[in-house]
Amino acid sequence: MRSYQSVLILKPDYDDTQVQENTDSISEMIKEQGGSCLKIDNWGKKRLAYKVKKNRFGIYLNIYHTCENLNVVKLETKYRLFDPIIKYLIIRLEDKDLERVMGEDKEEKDEAESSDDSDKKVAVAEKSEDKPAVEEKPKDEGDES
Repeated sequence: MRSYQSVLILKPDYDDTQVQENTDSISEMIKEQGGSCLKIDNWGKKRLAYKVKKNRFGIYLNIYHTCENLNVVKLETKYRLFDPIIKYLIIRLEDKDLERVMGEDKEEKDEAESSDDSDKKVAVAEKSEDKPAVEEKPKDEGDES
């Protein structure tokens, strides 16, 4: 099985629940073709450079998935016939590209976990700043020895 990246543009008039339902049905399409979804990114609503099927805006989805290379044509046909999709692009990924993308996903999770830990450390440090650990003795100005 090869790895692919599908960039899809959905119609802009869908709310979050409808986008999620369409995302689920798109992942089902991929599974019907013998593939599996590895990562789904919702990039949100963005302005298009030109009108596509009378739409100035679109909701972008970025899907990393695997699929048999013979079934990609069938998947493109399903994308073309699926009404919410106004534009699509399927790109074949090399193994190193897929590892890089999945590695970035792991790094983001690690950074989120470490930021939670650092927030706790900052909160502890702020509490300790309120009370100095060692009291400083004031120097006498006239006492120079």
